[in-house]
Amino acid sequence: MRLDWAAMMRAGICGLGLRPSEFWALTPAELRLMLGPPGPAPMDRARFEALCREHPDGERT
Repeated sequence: MRLDWAAMMRAGICGLGLRPSEFWALTPAELRLMLGPPGPAPMDRARFEALCREHPDGERT
């Protein structure tokens, strides 16, 4: 598994306010634990299209 180090550094240093030395002392598992549970997945194209069908725009006059 390839790690996205740039995203992990942004999350740890910018998001959590860790100093670089604190960030590099963590394992990826420890960083994930500190970040908490993941949020909902971003909406994909299929879900967007389903919402458009469920809630169509009204006709414009």
